[in-house]
Amino acid sequence: MKAVIQRVKYASVKVDSVEIGKCGQGFLILLGVGNEDSQKDVEVLGNKIMKLRVFEDEEGKMNRSIQEIGGEMLIISQFTLYADCRKGNRPSFTKAAPPSVSKPLYEAFVEMIRKTGIHAECGEFGADMKVELLNDGPVTIVLESKEMMRNE
Repeated sequence: MKAVIQRVKYASVKVDSVEIGKCGQGFLILLGVGNEDSQKDVEVLGNKIMKLRVFEDEEGKMNRSIQEIGGEMLIISQFTLYADCRKGNRPSFTKAAPPSVSKPLYEAFVEMIRKTGIHAECGEFGADMKVELLNDGPVTIVLESKEMMRNE
């Protein structure tokens, strides 16, 4: 499972010009699910994101988690995070899990975040979405669950 985490002042997502999700200060998360991912990946990635200390404390240092600042999340599914561009100019997406696998894991990730008490909204799985955000910093972090599991 891969996540691109952007610290934002706000973010929103539209489908067919209708806003379907938004968040205030917190994270915009672009989430990709790979062929080999499972519930373990959901837990590893979710736990790491909840503990990331990338929000400023009173001294201006990145030292606070999203929970400590009362932040929110907008979580968008994005299979293109598994693009393989090594051969030719057209990306291959064979490493991305099919919707029958990725949608339940995406939904499990969102549910896990919500159970922590964080207000989290979503895009529409598989839809053509328009995402708008105001980066804060900018702070952008890329995490991969498999890499974190190798380091345990």
